[in-house]
Amino acid sequence: MTDIASRIEAANREAHRRMLGADPVLVDVMLARDAIPNLPPRTVLHAGPPISWERMCGPMRSAVAGALVFEGWASDLAEAETVAASGGVRFEPNHHYDGVGPMTGITTPGMVVLVVENRAFGNRAFCTVNEGMGNVMRFGGNDQEVRDRLAWIAGVFGPAVGAALRRRGGVPLKSLIARGLTMGDEMHMRNAACTGLILRELAADLAEVAPADLGRMLRFISGNDMFFLNIAMAMAKAVAAPAHGIPYATVVTTMARNGTDFGIRLSSTGDAWFTGPAQMARGLLFAGFTEADGNPDIGDSCITETVGLGGCAMAASPAVVGFVGAGALSDAIGYTRSMSEITVGPNPEWTMPTMAMAGVPTAIDIRKVLSTGILPVINTAITNRQPGRGQIGAGIVNPPLECFQQALMRFAEVHGAL
Repeated sequence: MTDIASRIEAANREAHRRMLGADPVLVDVMLARDAIPNLPPRTVLHAGPPISWERMCGPMRSAVAGALVFEGWASDLAEAETVAASGGVRFEPNHHYDGVGPMTGITTPGMVVLVVENRAFGNRAFCTVNEGMGNVMRFGGNDQEVRDRLAWIAGVFGPAVGAALRRRGGVPLKSLIARGLTMGDEMHMRNAACTGLILRELAADLAEVAPADLGRMLRFISGNDMFFLNIAMAMAKAVAAPAHGIPYATVVTTMARNGTDFGIRLSSTGDAWFTGPAQMARGLLFAGFTEADGNPDIGDSCITETVGLGGCAMAASPAVVGFVGAGALSDAIGYTRSMSEITVGPNPEWTMPTMAMAGVPTAIDIRKVLSTGILPVINTAITNRQPGRGQIGAGIVNPPLECFQQALMRFAEVHGAL
């Protein structure tokens, strides 16, 4: 083995070790302005790699407009679009501030975020609270109903859940996710089991800290099987972040999409993004919709695949296989096995009953992606390209190959050779 090859192998083992050694704990729910360090004023955080207003897809533009009205930075949606187009606000990826967000991923200072602390490494990660389904901001919703719900989450629900979490010292997530995997969740497109588990963890403390609002809060969580998704995303970001910044590592530490571009970041090449066109998901559409209704892939939620969940763990979730149009359970097992060919190794603490309790494949290695031609498999929702219309189906999608090709070229520039 050449000297550089041995350095790469050692660096990748270290990245894998850091992911497996994480101790993510849901510790709080706070206003983004208070939780996220160094968040500049009048900043809108969004999903995916950097993008300008002019290149944003319809759902993201619509969500931005709604967020500006929610924050009081515009009096109505028309003015909000003018403000956004004229440089009146700053746009930044969630990932630049240790955050993530589903679909459009819009996060502004007056919204509340879930706070996950990786106690093994001392870092924190953030994600907005899941709003539910249908007319919601992550799908581009921006009307009064959407803004009123966000106000309730920020003013009532978030503070109560934050108080409940502080009261009990947080909820450890590693073991909870391990249980969820054995109950059929893969933590991207199926979160029903973990939503029930987190509800059980929080219910008694919510009753103590906010008895007057308890009924509505419990219904809000229990009525949304995807409630845990945002917790899983913040957890995954907290797990992946310590693996970033390791010289010679060829492990992917970020995957994200904004509805226009798909971007990845590599552990050893700093904060550079390697991008290609966001792809259309392949899957099943709800009745009455066609492929022409769908928007290209969008959202930060593939941070779950980055740490071995989602599509990497599809074998754990028989229920999600049909939902995303992935075929039979045997096909899902095949997808998970193929992910083992492009990752550093398994995670023995997150195991899959359908694969004899094998650990989920973890830490995507760009060298293996390029040498095998196997691209990461991502489970995803399909959103209507028309803002605010919501989800129209679910499927699987892959990053464009050029992301990995660009990353390898930059790696060679930074480290001299492969």
